Amino acid sequence: MLGLIAMGAAGIVGGRSVQDRLAKAIAPIQNADPTGLISLLPLGATFRYYSVTGSVPSRDAANYRLDVRGLVRRPMSYTLTDLEKMPQTTLVRDFQCVTGWRVPEVQWSGVRLSDLLDAAQPAADARAISFGSFDGTYTESLTIEQARRSDVLVALQMLGRPVTHAHGGPVRMYVAPMYGYKSTKWLSSIELTADVVPGYWEDEGNYDVDGWIGNSNGRDDEPVG
Repeated sequence: MLGLIAMGAAGIVGGRSVQDRLAKAIAPIQNADPTGLISLLPLGATFRYYSVTGSVPSRDAANYRLDVRGLVRRPMSYTLTDLEKMPQTTLVRDFQCVTGWRVPEVQWSGVRLSDLLDAAQPAADARAISFGSFDGTYTESLTIEQARRSDVLVALQMLGRPVTHAHGGPVRMYVAPMYGYKSTKWLSSIELTADVVPGYWEDEGNYDVDGWIGNSNGRDDEPVG
């Protein structure tokens, strides 16, 4: 850890290019760091790696499944190949973490969540969605109205490449107008519910259930659209 702090100090002195190289160099270590301390290093406008568990199993085309269930008329189960064959939407939007860091103009591609909802045919009493992660712990939620926004994706690609395991792949949520904690990584289930079920950080960290950027816990004083 002392060595990493020294590397971070070098990033401060060396500027943006050094910080970005540092971020790439320590990405594998960050992915395995359950403490989150490495995320405090000054890494420039690049992603930090967070997990609420000590490790996360890997999934690929051979064993990945996304279940759509709950208050639906047609429960669905998708393989990675199934999702790749569906119409894809591409967005270029910022990614904003509730802790203050931002990565500008990230390219995201994937299936609109609204398309999966249409295929599953929500029941009349379905008013919210609970998302599950194959890390076995993380959960999040949206209302049906929020989920049907055109800028809410079940993302298969980011930065022009398949979503990596470290970034929550092979499939993750991307909820453009909300803080990153609403964009569930390692997505494994989409369950329609009668009421909003608060997610992991709403329970553990007292985060807002509606994580609109600029409006959650006073952490970001520079709102973006």
